[in-house]
Amino acid sequence: MGVTARPGSSARTRAVLVTGASGAGRTTATHALEDLGYEIIDNLPLSLLPRVFDGPSSMPPLALGIDVRNRDFSVHTMVGVLDRIASEADIEAELLFLDCRPETLVRRYSETRRRHPLAPSETPEIGIDREMELLVPIRERADHLIDTSDMTPHDLKAEIERRFGRDGSGMLVLSVESFSYKRGLPRGVDIIFDTRFLANPHWQEDLRDLDGLDERVAAYVKGDPRFPRFFRAIETMLLDLIPAFKEEGKTYLSIGLGCT
Repeated sequence: MGVTARPGSSARTRAVLVTGASGAGRTTATHALEDLGYEIIDNLPLSLLPRVFDGPSSMPPLALGIDVRNRDFSVHTMVGVLDRIASEADIEAELLFLDCRPETLVRRYSETRRRHPLAPSETPEIGIDREMELLVPIRERADHLIDTSDMTPHDLKAEIERRFGRDGSGMLVLSVESFSYKRGLPRGVDIIFDTRFLANPHWQEDLRDLDGLDERVAAYVKGDPRFPRFFRAIETMLLDLIPAFKEEGKTYLSIGLGCT
C-alpha cells in the first residue's frame, strides 16, 4: 500500500492502519503506537475513515484500528478505503497486519474466555477459520506483516517501536518530584526515596522561606556529608533500572523524593 509522493507535495500525514486477526494483538499495537506519539482512532466505520484526513494539512501521525467488528466492515469496502487513502498525495499510509497461528489464537480465546466476533454462539475455532479466510486479500496488501504467535505483549511493543518509532519518540519519560510525608504520598509514583535523614533547611531561619530551587538551599543540602554517597547510590541504581524498565515497555517513570 506504500504511497509515492506527487511532485510538489508538501508535508504529509503519516497514517498506520492496524488490522489483522482478532486476538493477534491489535489493541497492544495501537497502545504502543499511542506511546510513540500517534493519535489513535479505533473502530471508526470504514465509510468515515477518509474524512479523518480532511482536516489541516499538518496533522500528528495517526493510527487507525480496523477489524471485523467495524460496523460496515467488508473486504470490498476495506480495499476501496485503502485505494482511496493511497491515492492521496499528502498521506503517507502504511498497512500493518497482525497475524497469528490458529492454534495460538484458540489458546488465547480459551484463556480470556471471550467469544470470537465472527462466531459469537459457536466455538472460537469456527470464528478464527472464517476470519482467516476473509482477511486473505487484506493480508496480501500489508506493508508490515507481524506474526505475534510467539510474542509477548512486550515483544510486540518493542517490534512496533522498531518499525514505527521516530527519533526520540520511544524514549522513557522521567519525572522527579519532591513531596512532604505530612501531606501523604503522591499518586502514581513508581519509586520513592526517603530523604528525611539529610540536613533539613527548614530549621535554618534564613532558609526557611526559600524553596529547593534556591542555590542557597541546594548548597545547604549538598553540604550534608551523607549527601554525596546517597546521591551516587541513587544514580547507580537508576542507571541500571531505567534501561530495564524501557525494555519492559514502560514509557513513563515517576520518582518521588520525600521530606518532612
